[in-house]
Parts: sequence; structure tokens; C-alpha cells
Amino acid sequence: MTMLTKIEIVAVLAGSVAGLYLLSAFAWSIAFPDRRIWPPENATMGIKFRVWFATIAIFGATFVLGITNWNSFDWPASVRWGVGLPLIFAANAIVWMGVRKIGFGATSGEVAELKTDGLYRYSRNPQYVADMVILLGWAVLSASGWAVYVAGIGVAVLTAAPLSEEPWLETNYGDQFRDYKTRVRRYL
Repeated sequence: MTMLTKIEIVAVLAGSVAGLYLLSAFAWSIAFPDRRIWPPENATMGIKFRVWFATIAIFGATFVLGITNWNSFDWPASVRWGVGLPLIFAANAIVWMGVRKIGFGATSGEVAELKTDGLYRYSRNPQYVADMVILLGWAVLSASGWAVYVAGIGVAVLTAAPLSEEPWLETNYGDQFRDYKTRVRRYL
């Protein structure tokens, strides 16, 4: 195994710290819903910035590590390009359809109308599922051990996010959300 370069060390640390920050915020919000961090009671620019910055740090670190450690698994190009790239493209389409459907404000923790149609008929969290698929697609395409590591952190974060959001959704949408929750799965 080769030594990590300085940029790889920074990327591993950035992805790890960002993931720890978000997982801690979600765990706090689950344990103390009256003093929640995410989703916030008041979606200030500071809170939105911290959450988006940490999320982008995970995706950015995964990307950088995939480039700098390209194909360290020595996987065939047909697997990497045939599986990874289609996953990335399909998942990006889903993410942006979701953002368009619920709006950037709701994606950033603001109260908005509860969406239960479109992609939200099949998953309560299509954007999170698609973001997970983007990370996994990049891990396959880059075939990088370090990208897989940080992508795994990202998948853990994206899996935990709905657990901190659902009590907030019940508070804000009441029976409408509870009924929706009984009909539609959390992820897939």
C-alpha cells in the first residue's frame, strides 16, 4: 500500500470530519428533538451553510480521492464505466428532479408543503437515496479504496438524515405525514 499524498490526507480528514459532524448533529437531533440541530427550528443561513458545506465536503473528498487513487482496485474498465457512470447519471437526474419538486428551501430544512407525489410516491427520501447512489457510482467508477471509504461515510450520513427529520416532519405535518409514512417506505 502506498503512502497517502498531502491532498489525499486532507481529503480523508475532510470527509471524515464532515461525516462525523453531520452524524453527530443527526444523533443529537434524534436524542433531543426539542433542541434539534437538523432540521432546524429556524433554517438560518448559518445552519444551511454548515450542513451544505459538510455535505459538499464529503462529496468533494470522495471525488478527489477517486481521482488521486484512480482504479487502485484494478477493476476492468467495462465494470467501472458500465456500472459506475450510469449510476451517477441516473441518480443525478433523480436528485435534481427531487430538488425541483420540493424546492431548494425545503431541501435546506425550511417548512414547505409536504410532497407525496412524483418520486415521493415511491420513497419518502428519493434525494437521499439518489445521493447515496451517486457516491456508490463514483466509488465503482473510480475503483478507489479511499473513495470507497469516504463514500461509505457519506452513505451512513445520508441513511441517518431521515431518522432525524421524521420527528420534525410529524410535528410540522401531523396526520398528513403519519398517513404518508404508513403508505411509502423510508428509502426504497
